[in-house]
Amino acid sequence: MSASGAPRFRRSFFAAPVWLAALAGVAIIAIAWSTWHSATTTTFILLRHAEKQLGTIDDPPLSNEGEARALRLAELLGSSSSLGRVTAIYASDTRRAEQTATPLAARLGLPLARYAGKDSRDLIARVLRAHAGGVVVIVGHSNTVPLMVAAASGVRFAPPAQGMAEDDFGTIYVVTAPRWAPATLLRLHY
Repeated sequence: MSASGAPRFRRSFFAAPVWLAALAGVAIIAIAWSTWHSATTTTFILLRHAEKQLGTIDDPPLSNEGEARALRLAELLGSSSSLGRVTAIYASDTRRAEQTATPLAARLGLPLARYAGKDSRDLIARVLRAHAGGVVVIVGHSNTVPLMVAAASGVRFAPPAQGMAEDDFGTIYVVTAPRWAPATLLRLHY
């Protein structure tokens, strides 16, 4: 053993608290970043398609009133500012739902994602995975929107008493769903 063994021990003994403090600091920063990154709030804007043409065909297009309502929706939600900007738009695979969402998608320059109406319950979970922290518009139907509102918010209501009547085309449900807190639900009319 050399005589320099004692100073080495003394140096490493006094350096340990510095290294431990630095390691603890890095761990705190990593935990804070992870918590901040996972503490996202996803906003769902759920609505029924606009007024459809009455008739006997299975998949009717929008009526004139429905086309006007779709344009109002595009004006209402079509802001190009980055604060609260819609990040994704989904519509069921029916003509009337697609025609309701198309003006908004065109105004924002977003693709219109289509989903099968029978998959509306699972859609909320898929949207949470794909668009966590975003603002997502989903256009559905009077029988699927209440299911999606319940899936996104945990608030259950039975149409038409508290849900959507067959002639209700102007109700919008806004669900804010934080990852680590209860969701909130707001009902609007346009």
